[in-house]
Order: sequence, then structure tokens, then C-alpha cells
Amino acid sequence: MKKGLLLRSAIVAALGGLLFGFDTAVISGAEQTLQELFAGTYDSLAAGMSAFGFMGKPGFWHGCTTASALIGTILGAWLSSKPSDAFGRRKTLSLLAVLYFVSAVGSAFAWDWWSFVIARFLGGLAVGGSSVVGPIYIAEISPARSRGRLVALFQFNIVFGILLAFLSNYIIGTLNLGDIEWRWMFGVEAFPAVAFFFLLLGNPRSPRWLMAQGRPDEARGILERLGADDVALEMQEIQKSIELAHHSIGEPFFRKIYLKPILLAFLIAAFNQLSGINALLYYSTRIFELAGASADFARLQSVIVGATNLVFTMLAIAIIDHFGRKKLMLVGSLGYILSLGTVAWAFHTERGGAIVLGCFLLFIASHAFGQGAVIWVFISEIFPTQVRAKGQALGSFTHWFMCAAISWTFPMLVGRPDAPGASQAGARVFAFYAGMMVLQLIWVIAMMPETKGVPLEKIQKELGIE
Repeated sequence: MKKGLLLRSAIVAALGGLLFGFDTAVISGAEQTLQELFAGTYDSLAAGMSAFGFMGKPGFWHGCTTASALIGTILGAWLSSKPSDAFGRRKTLSLLAVLYFVSAVGSAFAWDWWSFVIARFLGGLAVGGSSVVGPIYIAEISPARSRGRLVALFQFNIVFGILLAFLSNYIIGTLNLGDIEWRWMFGVEAFPAVAFFFLLLGNPRSPRWLMAQGRPDEARGILERLGADDVALEMQEIQKSIELAHHSIGEPFFRKIYLKPILLAFLIAAFNQLSGINALLYYSTRIFELAGASADFARLQSVIVGATNLVFTMLAIAIIDHFGRKKLMLVGSLGYILSLGTVAWAFHTERGGAIVLGCFLLFIASHAFGQGAVIWVFISEIFPTQVRAKGQALGSFTHWFMCAAISWTFPMLVGRPDAPGASQAGARVFAFYAGMMVLQLIWVIAMMPETKGVPLEKIQKELGIE
């Protein structure tokens, strides 16, 4: 019964990841429709900004539309630590569920470019906040022996949400809904957002957050309900970590003592996006059309990519607490380099089609098995309780800032699938991503520590936080 509450609570908190994944990928089915729908607005904005170089290009403003949610994620990731520390992880997740709902409904009923961008921005706030608060909450209710698998449930739900978005887009695309097709693609997200809000009502608060707030009796009761092996020992470990810096939960973050975990969080988050993963997720239909597929078949290929992502994420979750975080990153990095290098060659030699699909399946499998499974687990582990929310926020902020940069610039660098030179432009972009993954491999080998099976309170000692 107690273990059941732990698993249920982790699964419910991880539903924020499902909405995260759905919101991230859903625009891939509609972004080219939006480009046509808002073409007049883009031309007008570009004309008004013609004196500012690249801002005077319509492609810049389409990138802005696609990245509008990502701007929200940057702010959501950076700001969510404050309500998370002040009001608790569970209450903050409930607020994020409301934002997901408002964004879904607002996007579906948007009447112009501005209303659409604002609605997507609100969804981005929820995505950014979820990427911080969800993994923290799960890590703080989980015992060390199963923490990796339980936190990785968040990543599982991200990729499940991505698959659902691709599948939903494909199904809606077959219904011949005409001009309102894109509205349905965004609007269906409202249903899981409502479910997320109400299911959270049955979750307990984080015992580590309660201890940091000076409420040990409540923390003890929740640890007992969650089935902790040794409640007294676990409370002692939590208390020691809180007293380590002799400060409250408002401990200053940017200090020399936290330099190692700050650098680790920044680098793993930056490399995550420099792989080009969100360029594939946001522009999957465009990329497969660039490789020669029809629009309908391109959407079906996106579903295949989403399914591959899900399968290899499940495999990574199954072994992450046995195989280790660092080994998964090594395997994933090698897969990145091989797949991205081959895609760059395929576009350069204009040999698209099956080669590109096969390489992207290897790419997404490498991501799911490596970076995708590890990033949120690793960042949630390397910071002590006092600054864990701030550390998760730094990692998420970096992740989403880089994601916005990649997603905003991709349509400008590659252009429309039928544009002259688009294939060569694609080759240059994917060659750059491959080069970044060579650097990631070097970083993993030289700098990344292994955190498998190490209690949260001991990891900080190994990183020199004493």
C-alpha cells in the first residue's frame, strides 16, 4: 500500500512531463499552416523591422511564432523555483496545470497572431515550470535505490506526450477538418491538463520541502506513508543536508561552493539542445518533406520517430539505476555523432528519403537512451536541498534558452523545403549539431561524475560541497 502511494505520486507528478512533451511537439503538425496563415502579419512585422537586419525577414517572425512557447519556458524555468520553495512543489504543479489548460484553450481559439503567441507563451511558462518542479518533487519523495527510475518517469511521460502529439496531429490531419484543423491540434491538450490538476489533489507534499520549512512532524508522517526503509535515518540525513550551509531554503546560489554542480547542470543542459533534438521535434514534418516525403507521409514518419523515442526511453528507464548515468550518456553520444553526421552527408549529397528516416530513428533512439533519460535525473541529484530548486531552474533555463535559440533560427537557416539550396543548408546545420556532440562526448569522458545509487545528501560531499 505504501509503495503504491509512492509509485502513484511519482506517476501523477510525471503527468506534467506528458503535457510538457505534448506541448513541445504539437506545433510540428501545424507550423507550416501557421506560416501561411500569418504570412501577412510576418510581412508587416518584417517591413517595420527592415532596419534591424535579420529581424526584417519573414522567416525570423515565423521562428518567433514557433519559439513563442520557448520564451515562456525560459521564464517559467527560471522563476518557478520561487513559488516551489515558498508554497511547495505540489501546489506549484497545480498552478502549472491551470496554465496548461489556459494555453490549450487560448491557442485553439486564437483570433490573430498576437493572441496565439500569448497563449503559446503561457503554455511555455507551464512547460518550463514543469521541467523544474516535476523532477524535484519526484526526487524528493523517492528512496535512493529507485530514484533514477522514478525521476525518469518524468522523461518517459515527456516522450509519451511527444508521441501522443505526433499521433494526434496525424489523426486530426486525416479528418479533413479544413481551416480549423490546426485549432484542434492545439485544443485537445486541455483534456489531460484538467486530469493533471485533479489527480494532484491526492499527492502528498515533499518531505524534504517540509523539513526545510521546519515542519518535521509532517515530513515524518509522509515518509512513513511513502514506505521509507528507515524513517529516522532518512530524516537525519535530510536535516544534516539542510544544516550544512547553516542557512534556510533561501541559501544564495551563485557561490564558489556550488561551482561544480552549476557547471555540470549548465553543460548537460546546453549539450542537450545543441544536438538539435528540438529542431527535429518542432520541424519534423518540414525536415521529412525536405528529404522528399509528402506532407501526409511526413506526419506518419513523425509518429514513427515518436514511437522509437518512447521504446528507447522505456529501455533506458529500466536500466538507468543499474547501468548508470554516465554509461548511458557515452552510448547516446556515440549514436548522436553517427546519426547526425550521416544526415549531414545525406543532405549534402541529396540522398534523402529512407537514409534520413533511418538516421533520425537512430538519432532519437540515442537521445532517448542517453541525454533524454539522464538530464532531469542528473540535474535533480547534484544540488543540495537548500539550492536544489535553484539548480534545477538553472539547468532548465539553460535547456530552454538553447532550445529557443535552435528553434528560432532553424527556419531561417534551412528555409522552406522547396526553397533553392535548402538541402545544402540542412547539411550545414546537421553537421554543426554533429560537431557539438563530439564535444559532449569529450565532456562526458572527462568531467561527468556517476551518481547512480548515491544518496542525495552524499552526492554534494563528493562534489566538494562541505
